[in-house]
Amino acid sequence: MTAAAVRVRAATADDLDAVARIEFASFADPWSRAAFLECLVGGTSQLMVAAPPSASPVGYVVVRVAADEAEIANLAVAASARRTGIGATLLDAALASARARRCAAVFLEVRESNRAARMLYAARGFREVGRRTGYYRHPDEDALILRADLTDALR
Repeated sequence: MTAAAVRVRAATADDLDAVARIEFASFADPWSRAAFLECLVGGTSQLMVAAPPSASPVGYVVVRVAADEAEIANLAVAASARRTGIGATLLDAALASARARRCAAVFLEVRESNRAARMLYAARGFREVGRRTGYYRHPDEDALILRADLTDALR
């Protein structure tokens, strides 16, 4: 599977089981299915999925917007579809959504040890602006707070 084989779209309730499966397989401290449902009905978050035509999602991203800032709250790709560009495609969709909503900056947290994700984020203009000590559990680890400036994109 490649990024060219998927389309990023707004998630629906029919996608929640696949999203929850990817989440539980990807993280030691996963979000619940109910948390993803809240993204669909709560109005403060946008849940987007990457899915091949007529197939279940192979990745997802959650974007939250408050005032002129956005947060990428969650992003994951199924193990079978990793290292194919789907994560980058989802990140690009999240950044495009933030730009469309006239956000000046996007923030996220990433495990300090997650070098692949950190390289992807750096390639998209994210820079370290802080640290949350002991943020992650299982295993305990610091989170790096990253920020991407979108003000050039708003001009």
